[in-house]
Amino acid sequence: MGMKDSVLTRVDHPLEPLTGQEILKAVAILKDKKNLTQASRFEQVGLHEPLKDVVLNFKEGDPIIREAFAIVVNTSDSKTYEAVVSITDEEVVSYEHIPGVQPSFLFEEYSELELTVKSSPEFHAALKKRGIDDPDLVMVDPWSVGDTGIPEDDGKRLAKALCFVRKFPGDNAYAYPLTGLIPIVDLAKMEVVRIEDHGVKPIAPTAGAYIPEQSSEIQVRTDLKPLYITQPEGPSFEVNGHNIKWQKWDIRVGYTAREGLVLNTVDYYDKGKKRPVLYRAALSEMVVPYGDTNPAHNWQCAFDGGEYGIGQLANSLTLGCDCLGEIRYLDAIMATSQGGVHTVPNAICIHEEDYGIAWKHTDWRTEEVEVRRSRRLVISFFTTVANYDYGFFWYFYTDGKIEHEAKLTGVLNAGAIEEGQNTRYTTEVAPQIAAPIHQHIFNYRIDMNIDGQKNSVEEWNTVASKPDPVNNPKLNGFYRETTILQTELESQRRLNLETARGWRIINPNSKNYVGQPVGYTLVPGHNSVPFLSEESSVMKRAGFIKNHLHVTKYDRDQMYASGKYPNQHKGGSGTLDHWVKANRNIENEDIVVWYNMGMHHIVRPEDWPVMPTEYIGFTLKPHGFFDGNPALDLPRPTAEKGASCH
Repeated sequence: MGMKDSVLTRVDHPLEPLTGQEILKAVAILKDKKNLTQASRFEQVGLHEPLKDVVLNFKEGDPIIREAFAIVVNTSDSKTYEAVVSITDEEVVSYEHIPGVQPSFLFEEYSELELTVKSSPEFHAALKKRGIDDPDLVMVDPWSVGDTGIPEDDGKRLAKALCFVRKFPGDNAYAYPLTGLIPIVDLAKMEVVRIEDHGVKPIAPTAGAYIPEQSSEIQVRTDLKPLYITQPEGPSFEVNGHNIKWQKWDIRVGYTAREGLVLNTVDYYDKGKKRPVLYRAALSEMVVPYGDTNPAHNWQCAFDGGEYGIGQLANSLTLGCDCLGEIRYLDAIMATSQGGVHTVPNAICIHEEDYGIAWKHTDWRTEEVEVRRSRRLVISFFTTVANYDYGFFWYFYTDGKIEHEAKLTGVLNAGAIEEGQNTRYTTEVAPQIAAPIHQHIFNYRIDMNIDGQKNSVEEWNTVASKPDPVNNPKLNGFYRETTILQTELESQRRLNLETARGWRIINPNSKNYVGQPVGYTLVPGHNSVPFLSEESSVMKRAGFIKNHLHVTKYDRDQMYASGKYPNQHKGGSGTLDHWVKANRNIENEDIVVWYNMGMHHIVRPEDWPVMPTEYIGFTLKPHGFFDGNPALDLPRPTAEKGASCH
């Protein structure tokens, strides 16, 4: 059957992610029109998102043009190509060689690299030096090389490998790192280029078991009674394709192999009117620099989005384990490197949670009590990037708030040390196992759409009033100073605790009940700053981590703070900190807000062998968007039997 004869499932919105059928058809068109060979591998095949005007003016029933965006790497010469394919017209719209770049790891390269390393005679010899005779017990994790600084590496598609050994099949190999043994692999040729060996370290003496069946020291608690979350009438939300309606929220979700979960076209119904809040929001990049100067570790800095693809590494979620209650799931459908379909069932979890008191007041004179309970809609996914596991959760509240939370768990990146060895750059978490100080810096691209596309950003700084016998006689005055950020360079800002610095995204063309511009504040949570030299490779490649905030004029080609191809990129162009040098006007424009939040991780013994979940996030809170408390219309809660809420 020819491509013209294949019948595709019709989608009902321009932003619906590509179906498996559409991925296969796009690949077939590309292979046919461009005579691609087996040497061509697909780093990604996803939706080529339509122009904003097409999406925002779309009406139900309008014709939908479907296009795919693909990144293709030719393994015979390591050249990279970008393609736009019209699935609707069965044509290749564009096919362009992008010189000097390397796409992120292909999903299949993870296992291929391990097999390549473990079949190397040179690697076997290095294992024997460490007293290891059975390579089958060795575990090999791929790591991005960054900029090696070695001229002969230029142009090659490379990965480094960290190695570990199990005592038995199913053992936690991360407890036994073969620190200092680092194979470098040419991923295009799938061969070991060289092996760095920084000397034999002792294998740690203590197991890192975290499964009860593997450790007599883990005595499972027996005093936790069952906890059930039930909704006998079902959930309050509706899911239609990738459109979710809940309370007054109307949300469309997307998914990409690089970013994972994407929020699209988030609107809120206010007094019967549909008001836009967000056009698109997603994790743009996560930079994880390590602070250990030991040559076995000093090269380590992961760009988990652009080098590894957190979307393609998503977990398939399980009811009762990852999510509780009345759950609805969405699958993640992506391409394999061979051009097939890679599906992660139940990748996106959607459910409701009770969230305590929404608002309450007791009139102590009359003893009249009014209380309302808060509830939130949760949209989330989890991903595993080698040793670390990350959850990304978007929360929508009944009072118009949007909150994002990243959850960090999994196994630390650790190394072996000599008995009695100490270092200022690590924490010994178990006998002869040390984990470096490091940071997780998350960058979010937030394309705001507050009552329309023309928005501005205000910066707030709180200052103390000067002594003044007339205007500040009690010396208690303090107030907010407001500045409108006008250019991209001016928008490079850091948090400042001393002035309670904050930012509000406003629409100067839309006014609220009291005549002020409507807006949402960006409320930071926990944060940190980097501690890297300006001349370090990481800062040259990811200079955007220096500031917590950037604002840019919208450009559909500027999607990721680290650039489209951070893998092996040396820095110097194509990243957020360079885009802002254009210094475009950002006042009353279609703007994008970029926010960095950083977890500063001084490792604890309590983080071993599996890290208790750490939480970090931010909130988008309506500030002047509504004409009062939008949760006044919540119903009174139903009292439990034998009790009264009032």
